[in-house]
Amino acid sequence: MDFLKQLNDSQLEAVLYNEGPSLVIAGAGSGKTRLLICKIAYLLRQGISPYNILALTFTNKAANEMKSRIGSIVGDDIARRLWMGTFHSIFLRILRRESDRFGYNSDFTIYDAQDSLSLVRSIIKELQLNEKVYKPQVIQARISSAKNVMITPEMYATDSELLEDDRHNNRDQTSAVYMLYRSRCKASGALDFDDLLLCTYLLFRDNGDVLDRYRNQFRFVLVDEYQDTNSVQHEIVRLLADEHHRVCVVGDDAQSIYSFRGANIGNILNFRNTYPETRLFKLERNYRSTQVIVNAANSLIKNNKEQIPKTIFSENAEGELIRVINAYSDYEEGHSVAGQISEMRMFKGYDYSDFAILYRTNAQSRIFEEALRKINIPYRIYGGLSFYQRKEIKDIIAYMRVVVNPNDEEALKRIINYPARGIGDATVGKIISAASMHLVSLWTVLSDPLAYNLSVNSGIAAKLKGFRTLIEQFIEDNATQNAHELGGEIIRRTGLYSDLYTDKTPEGISRVQNIDELQNSLYTFVSERMEEGRLDYRIGDFLTEVSLLTDQDTDKDAEANRVTMMTIHAAKGLEFRNVFVVGMEESLFPSEHRSGNPRELEEERRLFYVALTRARENVTLSYAKNRFRNGQSLSCAPSRFIRNISPEYLRLPGDGAFNRNGFQPQVNGGAFKPNLYINQRRLSQMEGNRPAVRNHGKINGVEIGNTVIHERFGTGVVFELTSEYGDVKIGIDFENFGKKRVLMKFAKLEIVK
Repeated sequence: MDFLKQLNDSQLEAVLYNEGPSLVIAGAGSGKTRLLICKIAYLLRQGISPYNILALTFTNKAANEMKSRIGSIVGDDIARRLWMGTFHSIFLRILRRESDRFGYNSDFTIYDAQDSLSLVRSIIKELQLNEKVYKPQVIQARISSAKNVMITPEMYATDSELLEDDRHNNRDQTSAVYMLYRSRCKASGALDFDDLLLCTYLLFRDNGDVLDRYRNQFRFVLVDEYQDTNSVQHEIVRLLADEHHRVCVVGDDAQSIYSFRGANIGNILNFRNTYPETRLFKLERNYRSTQVIVNAANSLIKNNKEQIPKTIFSENAEGELIRVINAYSDYEEGHSVAGQISEMRMFKGYDYSDFAILYRTNAQSRIFEEALRKINIPYRIYGGLSFYQRKEIKDIIAYMRVVVNPNDEEALKRIINYPARGIGDATVGKIISAASMHLVSLWTVLSDPLAYNLSVNSGIAAKLKGFRTLIEQFIEDNATQNAHELGGEIIRRTGLYSDLYTDKTPEGISRVQNIDELQNSLYTFVSERMEEGRLDYRIGDFLTEVSLLTDQDTDKDAEANRVTMMTIHAAKGLEFRNVFVVGMEESLFPSEHRSGNPRELEEERRLFYVALTRARENVTLSYAKNRFRNGQSLSCAPSRFIRNISPEYLRLPGDGAFNRNGFQPQVNGGAFKPNLYINQRRLSQMEGNRPAVRNHGKINGVEIGNTVIHERFGTGVVFELTSEYGDVKIGIDFENFGKKRVLMKFAKLEIVK
């Protein structure tokens, strides 16, 4: 039993109790995995057969790691015989054994998410439903949510609340789709991932002899990450443990952040109602973080009402205060964070891999990617794609590529039927064949189908003409519009934005946010060049810059030493020496979609708690006073979550901009209303020969030595004023960007003093 010596008193007490139900509340960094490993090893050493232990996890990685470490204690042969794995893998094993009980052969197929989506899409077409209303992703999510709360197609069809909600959203045939989906899966001998849970529940509920057999087999049931279980998972565990009550669940209600996937925090909060004799154990020592980080996280989470009270503590070093950065703009925020990483690496000897940048939404990565690249800091996007590699962004970029070069075959194939306009694969195949036969581009064939004997009916010909006309109009506009203007037109007139906007799933909302961020990128691209008096602000110029941004460094030797960037959801279970939590603003974090509902607001606060507790040594929080959204720069208030942290653990900005009541905006609200339309006469003057530059001490109220605030670059000091052809250029030394020269007529400046 030497392995028990590695446990602290709280962990040991939880390991040794196995007489009835137990709830282990394991705070962040408290050694939860170690406890589970030792508890299972202890049971095995007590003579319990591995055949009689059921251990359920949420990832295969966690199951494999625990099984390996248990094997090092009791031997691999014994550990291999444990019923340990994810809910889905264990229940699949049971369902294959019992397949005859629910009308399937044992070799049934498992549909993954793409298979499921494809089937839903086919059914929508067969029922002749409007795919713009019955979006396959939305209907798939609706069916998945129903299964996670044990609602079968028959139950769905009689549930007045669900039916009324479908009618309200003009999707009253959702029930019919669900019914047909289940029938088609059955005919194909297939189950999807949600069926692995629902069918196991129904198997146990409706077959008492089967349930008794597994109850007798699984004399001990252990569940990891119980705060992440959904309703059907909770019910299956309850059925299995309903007689012997030897069930141990481990988790942390303060880290319940997956309600959008169906997780129900009530499962862990109400566990003692299900089993009144439950023994409660609390693992409150954090082995990961400094005392300051742990205490700050405690002071934050105490603001939640729905929780199991606990006081996490650390015996590590006290550590540095949590630093709060208030950048003037989101653009400056990105460069401030990049600068902090560079400085900490230089003066404190950290590796790049010691840093993580955590954000609420994927769309936020763009500014930080570009800021890191500008000072050659290597990074990786964890669990996701680089901003310009995301599908919705690549779709818009493909339209831009075709506008600049209509003969771009790969880009043309990508967009010719997206959004759907009735030009199917068969038609595209005919266009490709005609182009190959005549050794011309696809666009050439589209431009004159008759000349290249394109065999399509009049309806398809009209759709091809409509697509061609759309692109030709964009090509014409490209001659007079800048990248921001034309990019907005492409997004709007192609229907890309409206196609995604109606998808209210978390994934759909994220895609819309990414498109909004692309428009922000276009705005920044154009405004920078205008301020500098440059003329390279067309779509083609933007594509040149983007192509460099997406040309990722492929040096495998440097792969490990990179700054990690990810959403906070993706960071759960990970840890880093230094963590930057960025975008700490109202309507961004907490999300504007969740801040109005008290229960959802508490989950947002738990998400911030997760972010804080990823750090071992240092945490930096940053927010922007102004963020570019929906075509204009809007003033922002710092997140209420910063004020939820006791001030004794924070190092607040020293400029007085932040107080306990939040950010006090400038008199003008800090909002700029940029106008990017170009005066064509002025452009022709700029393109001509320029006279000698004249230096000035003061022009139009601006003089050398003034402190000014710029829309994106933040605070700086004027060091130079020049004019040529009446265009005034201001040289400004910015705090975070160094010296820049901008045209007064385009620069959005506020004189401070």
